Amino acid sequence: MRRLLLALTLALAALAAAAAPSQALVVGIADQKPDMFADDRFDMLGVEHARLTVSWDAMTRAWETAEIDAWMAAARKNGITPLVSFGHSRANRRALPTAAGFRRAFLQFKRRYPWVREYATWNEANHCGQPTCHKEKLVAQYYRELRLNCKRCKVLAAELLDMPNMLAWVKTFRKYSKVEPKYWGLHNYIEANRFKDVALKKLLRRVKGEVWLTEVGGLVKRRLKKKYTVKAIPESESHARRVTTYLFDELLPVSKRIKRVYVYHWNTSTPTDSWDSALIGPDDRARPAFWVLYRAMRALRR
Repeated sequence: MRRLLLALTLALAALAAAAAPSQALVVGIADQKPDMFADDRFDMLGVEHARLTVSWDAMTRAWETAEIDAWMAAARKNGITPLVSFGHSRANRRALPTAAGFRRAFLQFKRRYPWVREYATWNEANHCGQPTCHKEKLVAQYYRELRLNCKRCKVLAAELLDMPNMLAWVKTFRKYSKVEPKYWGLHNYIEANRFKDVALKKLLRRVKGEVWLTEVGGLVKRRLKKKYTVKAIPESESHARRVTTYLFDELLPVSKRIKRVYVYHWNTSTPTDSWDSALIGPDDRARPAFWVLYRAMRALRR
């Protein structure tokens, strides 16, 4: 009888393991505008995660706090789990806090939104348009403060941009972090829009934790200043559709450690946005990339 019960228990455990996927991919949307949560098309997708970028000192300005309040209220009302990524100040882009200053700012943020449990230490930390480009040690200190002051949270070491300095930046960060991070963020716009995965695979070999693609999307149009731009990336709605297809069919299956992807972004504000990789155009029309995402979400649910 004991042997029979043991065999039955093992069989049930094997059945449960077979029923549960080895990797539950989470798909979210990265966008600063709360109006997407009220859009029926957002509900159609069945997305339950969204990403918001905030200034490290956002709580010191009433207008910025009001913007975050609106986004958070809409997200919470619709049952959305937010990933909050800290970034440069909107009052003084080059200003960086000390580790103690970052801790105080974070605790102020946490008191206002105690239900948030997912954070990214710094947005595109290795991008030299950010004040953190050569401040790996300081970002490692910020990372430590987040972990120590939000022990129940998932904290991404940093969100990286797939630029030539990425691996060197990661190497220096890891030297000062003194722990092996469980989560990393990557914005692989450059390679995804060129249908490549070289930088992604290199990052996966260099780090041991999960890698979340916290911003990626097919480029429709960019109107950026010449500084910090990257040449030779195609632009069009049809190109964005191909990139979104490539993302789900080829890029995400590269590794089981790629646990999440946040598509950037939901809709354009104006026909002249400086960066446009939106799923919904300025005419409020769902673009081809939206329908690729819609089909991908249906497949994931099945």
